Amino acid sequence: MTQSTENRIPLDDLMVFHQLTRSLNSSFDLDTILRTILEQMERLITADMWTLLMMDDSRTELYYAIASGNGESSLRDLRVRVGEGVAGWVAEHAETLIVPESEDDPRLNQTLNAEQRIVRSVVAMPLRGRKGIQGVIEILNPRASQMSDYTIAFLHILCDHAAIAIENAQDVAHIQQLTITDDTTGLFNVRHLYRVLEQEVDRAHRHGKPVSLAFIDLDRFKLVNDTHGHLIGSELLGKVGARLKKIARPKDMCFRYGGDEFVVMMPETTATEALSAVSELHHQLIHTSYHMSNGLELAASASAGLATCPPENAVHAIIGTADARMYAVKSNGRGKVRGA
Repeated sequence: MTQSTENRIPLDDLMVFHQLTRSLNSSFDLDTILRTILEQMERLITADMWTLLMMDDSRTELYYAIASGNGESSLRDLRVRVGEGVAGWVAEHAETLIVPESEDDPRLNQTLNAEQRIVRSVVAMPLRGRKGIQGVIEILNPRASQMSDYTIAFLHILCDHAAIAIENAQDVAHIQQLTITDDTTGLFNVRHLYRVLEQEVDRAHRHGKPVSLAFIDLDRFKLVNDTHGHLIGSELLGKVGARLKKIARPKDMCFRYGGDEFVVMMPETTATEALSAVSELHHQLIHTSYHMSNGLELAASASAGLATCPPENAVHAIIGTADARMYAVKSNGRGKVRGA
């Protein structure tokens, strides 16, 4: 028996679903996935604005990851607390919320402030995956004529597929992060150092952008292990790594080279600029007190050597030069920084 025309899914909607699922399955890049979700869902409903909010790591706030329509740039710094406004309510209850234009719902006033957009009606849906709520999609001021039960049901299906794609992308990103991260310190590992330093050295050759590198070694660290044990030694390494990352410049990258050795890579930084930056970093590092889990309060002295490309013209050359200058410091009293 032939299915009636009224019960068939429109071909346009099937194409939206096909294109969305195909796009989501072909990429693990989160930004690409989020853009794909909005682009395809926009084809279903005409509205003043679509927004996609993601749950941040603390799970207490949502942030506007992507939006379509006017005013997209003004949303980038906004945060929405779970339980606040339409998106916050959806994230808290894990339920779809539909507020028609005829209703006076106070949550509309909390969605976007009046300076950005007047919100008369909204449809908000949770992106619910295996691990819970990943985010919320908001459709602001949708056309009432398009808000049928069929359309809402179809959007729910797309949201379910979108949530799975987002979780998959996050899982892949987490795995990739683990492969380039040192377990003890949380800094990048030496494998990643060689990869990114090779790129920076190549950029220095092609575009004349210098890159500098600081090789930092903790002084007499073996005494910490011998005196307090390896667990305290590992804890101190972790705290030094966290401190190093905090006091380094935003554009610099911090690595654990191995043992008690660290590297700070400084893109687009001349030898003179590197000496100034690392001297300040070194001063802060050696004047930090670290409160250990067993009640001890420890400090960490360090010696540092610097090198810059150019004149060093290869990855091993710049690391070798910085390392040699660091050992020269250790041979002459420790606790200092040596440049060229």
